[in-house]
Amino acid sequence: MGVNSLLLFVACYEAGVSIHGLNIPSGTSPWVAHIYKWTGIVNSTWFMLGVFDYVTAHQRGSGQHPVYDAGSPDPKVWAITQSRFEQILRLIPLFRPKTLVCHAGYDEKRYGYIRAVWVEKSLEMWSWLAKRVRDEGALLVIENAYEHRPDDIRFLFENLQDQGVGFCLDIGHQAAFSRAPLEKWIESLGQYIAQLHLHDNSGKLDEHQALGRGLIDFHMFFKKLVTIRKKPPIITLEPHREEHLWPSFEYLERIWPW
Repeated sequence: MGVNSLLLFVACYEAGVSIHGLNIPSGTSPWVAHIYKWTGIVNSTWFMLGVFDYVTAHQRGSGQHPVYDAGSPDPKVWAITQSRFEQILRLIPLFRPKTLVCHAGYDEKRYGYIRAVWVEKSLEMWSWLAKRVRDEGALLVIENAYEHRPDDIRFLFENLQDQGVGFCLDIGHQAAFSRAPLEKWIESLGQYIAQLHLHDNSGKLDEHQALGRGLIDFHMFFKKLVTIRKKPPIITLEPHREEHLWPSFEYLERIWPW
């Protein structure tokens, strides 16, 4: 599969569509820019910018890749992580995304016993990246993944708010991995929400189902969120099957509060 097909496959498979026109989240992995030629990336970029109203970039996997972790206490892993971000920064002028979304990467099983170190290294990395992303005309948005509680990452937004760093609430991740209820996440981090990743699941696995097909209470969620935000954040739909995309649109249209 060539780079044009690869990037378009990743983008279309994620089915990232904004309710304000079409928004595509260009999923990037640490190996994409390393393997594929820049000419191919540029060609696919201009295609995407010609089709979609705007693009958001999703850097995959902090804390999910063995040598990619923004809060790693290992200086070599931390340095490799920074070098991967440098590669992604080179893509921002091409894709011109409104936001760069990155996973916070906190995993209590791995870092609970050295949390203070993880916090220090995370703030150092995200502060550096936020400035670089802002200099390129985009905003850094940090997403929950395996975090059990909003307090696991609240410190990021408290400390980085002045740098324009926002929170991307992935509601499917919250349902599958969090031990705190959704209401607690809204109460704790609602004021920092800049972007939403919307998909549904059974509460046990990160299934990326169509909205309304799982157990997530979207009615309650939007009812509470609209009291905090008078304007909608950036919305990305993330069902992972094509046939789940349009039912998600229809479901979202029925419950949309703004």
